[in-house]
Amino acid sequence: MTYHPKSDFLTVMMERGFLADCTDYQGLDEALMAGNVPGYIGFDATAASLHVGSLIQIMMLRWLQKTGGKPIVLMGGGTTKVGDPSFRAEERPLLTSSQIDANIAGIREVFTSYVTFGDGASDAILVNNAEWLDGLNYLEFLRDVGRHFSVNRMLAFESVKSRLDREQSLSFLEFNYMILQAYDFLELHRRHGCLLQMGGSDQWGNIVNGIDLTRRILDDQVFGLTSPLLTTSDGRKMGKSQQGAIWLSVDLLSPYEFWQFWRNTNDADVGRFLKLYTELPVEECDRLGALQGAEINDAKVRLANEVTTLLHGSDAAAAAEATARETFERGGAGADLPTVTLTDEEIVGGISVVQLLVRTGLAKSGKEAKRLIAEGGARLNDQPLEDPGQVLDAGALAVPLKLSAGRKRHALVKLSQD
Repeated sequence: MTYHPKSDFLTVMMERGFLADCTDYQGLDEALMAGNVPGYIGFDATAASLHVGSLIQIMMLRWLQKTGGKPIVLMGGGTTKVGDPSFRAEERPLLTSSQIDANIAGIREVFTSYVTFGDGASDAILVNNAEWLDGLNYLEFLRDVGRHFSVNRMLAFESVKSRLDREQSLSFLEFNYMILQAYDFLELHRRHGCLLQMGGSDQWGNIVNGIDLTRRILDDQVFGLTSPLLTTSDGRKMGKSQQGAIWLSVDLLSPYEFWQFWRNTNDADVGRFLKLYTELPVEECDRLGALQGAEINDAKVRLANEVTTLLHGSDAAAAAEATARETFERGGAGADLPTVTLTDEEIVGGISVVQLLVRTGLAKSGKEAKRLIAEGGARLNDQPLEDPGQVLDAGALAVPLKLSAGRKRHALVKLSQD
């Protein structure tokens, strides 16, 4: 039977497609109706930024705040030292404490675009689980916490079972991760009154462990809610592109490239992505998603503008759209295109178009660049490249050049002015 929520937060989660499962729909709904509910999502600090694959979780925290709840951004300063084994084929590389701290600083900057931090009842807080994990006494932890976990049950979780079924090694270090994550929920409940943990559906087992541990030790009721693991309509994992991860940090990906990722959304995904990644009314999302033919491109531009505005601001979104129109509609070279700047030393004797295609990221290797040229997919200033041996000298680079791969990927190449 489909549950019909009364609270604003659960209503949003259901209507917009955020909800995969919940441990207790009615209990959580009643808690949300009763007052401010602190809820958290954990993010391991394995990189200097989160990417689009985490954006559905970020939007869940944003909606929690917008509907009167209190978002808790939990940074895994402690758990990153272990690494989440969920559905991974191999152990994560271990990072130093200084690398983890630097990554946390970068990730916090991303969150400032989506939630408001502060000391108010509904203001977001950022917490680092190293606060309680770094100082744990191992024997006390085993006695007080470890005794509540059944190895038989842990082995049955799909995230672990799939690894073992493939006969891939699972270290004892990684096996401890689910215990540490369960302990996070217990500590956040103790310290901040946290009532809700959210995450992707691959985290279901870890979330249930935390709920069970909190009940066993404190005899308190807390809740869990998961979102679906998103793939695009053509089966690709959300957050990835041919060029790699779609980062949320402006230092790792330009606003134009971010905008262009959303502009290139498959037709079949537009309505769903509008509901998940923008705040447009559901009815408008459905209307835009149902457009056909050339009109669906207008919906994609709307999607790109709305998502880019949330992260980078309206000026950045407008500049990205202007660059795209200049590039695609009038054949120009928009100022915000990804740019490679060459020094005089780098072009002594000239530089080949194959090298430039690789340097700009339009091709991953010289072999791929040559194939792109042979298949007619590479252009220089909108003219087809036909000779992979073509070399450009300083004279050719006296003005910026536009390189293109296919119809949608472009970059500028220019000489340094120093």
